[in-house]
Amino acid sequence: MSESVTSGAMGMTVESAFAGMTSVTPVVFRAGCPDCRERFELTASALRLAIGATSRTTFYSFTCPECGASVRKPAGERIVELLTGGGVRTLRLHSTL
Repeated sequence: MSESVTSGAMGMTVESAFAGMTSVTPVVFRAGCPDCRERFELTASALRLAIGATSRTTFYSFTCPECGASVRKPAGERIVELLTGGGVRTLRLHSTL
């Protein structure tokens, strides 16, 4: 990246902001399959989060890398916070009232 974008009052360039970084470690989430009972780690791209109007309609899902089962688990506030912060794609469900 050869742009020299400055940040307002600070005068920091993109190059200087990222100068010390050598690599970025991807976020991984630990999960388990209720079908085959395997435990594994998944990247954010392997998970999907659906946020509904209630706790019953808020969940995350993934495909088990071991047995191929589709897994859907409830997601409370803390799980939603962790998944969204880790870059998991989110779908907001809206009611049709």
